[in-house]
Amino acid sequence: MIIAARRTPLCRANGVLKQLRAHMLLAPVLRSLLSEAGAAPDAVTDVVIGNAVGGGGNVARLAALEAGLPVTVPGITVDRQCGSGLDAIVLASRLVAAGGNGLYLAGGVESISTAPLRAHRNDDGSPDFYNRAQFAPLSMGDPDMGVAAENVAARYGISRERQDEFALRSHRRALDAAAAGRFDGEIVPLVMETGAAAAVDDGPRPSLGPALMARFPPVFAHGGTVTAGNSCFDADGAAAIVVSSVERARQLGASDGLLVLGSDTAGVAPQLLGVGAAVAGARLLAAHGLTAADLGLVEFNEAFAAQTLACFDQLGIDPERANLDGGALALGHAYGASGAVLVTRLLAQARRSGDEHQLALAMISIAGGMGTAALLEYRRFS
Repeated sequence: MIIAARRTPLCRANGVLKQLRAHMLLAPVLRSLLSEAGAAPDAVTDVVIGNAVGGGGNVARLAALEAGLPVTVPGITVDRQCGSGLDAIVLASRLVAAGGNGLYLAGGVESISTAPLRAHRNDDGSPDFYNRAQFAPLSMGDPDMGVAAENVAARYGISRERQDEFALRSHRRALDAAAAGRFDGEIVPLVMETGAAAAVDDGPRPSLGPALMARFPPVFAHGGTVTAGNSCFDADGAAAIVVSSVERARQLGASDGLLVLGSDTAGVAPQLLGVGAAVAGARLLAAHGLTAADLGLVEFNEAFAAQTLACFDQLGIDPERANLDGGALALGHAYGASGAVLVTRLLAQARRSGDEHQLALAMISIAGGMGTAALLEYRRFS
């Protein structure tokens, strides 16, 4: 049972959060979660955190200690690239299901601004720097994310017009949600060494309109349809949740939460990596005897409008019914944190609607040709 969820503001990489390393982004979120859940720090069984481009060293453990948790609380860091945050939550949920009445903090974090430089060693020992890891054997094709988005757009017939329209809607929804205060309860403000504070997402752009969207040129392929306007931007941020058994949630005085009904992770061709979430989502729904019509809430990580729309089309999900407060096209993609942001948003939306037994689906496609989906149900209890 997910009984609390918090996140930092999501801010453009190399921007306002560039001073904060990953553990410094995450620690305030962990402290805030414990306060919201009414749990003592020494009651935490484990801290399970996703991270994609950090320097290793187990950021989960480092952040837990930075947050003031006692040395007796361990931590484990999960890397499934963009899926890391959602997979960390799934792992914690499975640990709860295995028994023991444990209490877990789970989620993800990414400081793209402070990510370490990466290099292979040449034969003479000198560094050969590279921008991203290899996700698939070269013999299979290992396209960059934008090229893969172009592949998806071409394969599934996702037009430039649909992509631009969807991206613009994401920005407008995020702006409306921020203006209405719908993000306020989930955001943990951050304070930099300079004393400057960050308390709001800085990605949504009020200046965007159809004419401006149409002016963006293709970025990844000559004559293509994927542009800077219908692609996400890199962001720094962290998000995490408190997950426990229903019994433990009641002991803590929780009155509601999201029950994790199941999850699925699927593999697809690396050239079409953006549709991995649709395969995982379809298998997950089928396993529970459900269709898209049974879902009340849907959150999908909008790395690119092309892949988001392709996945919705395959699953029969009306884009109007998904990502109700905008998504990564407006808020940014904080890699390892993004899957946890989806769950944070779903808990807030479920509580806002108050529709008990409402089903929710979180989905994210993953570099290398994978996708993870998690099926949740909103429950109230006394």
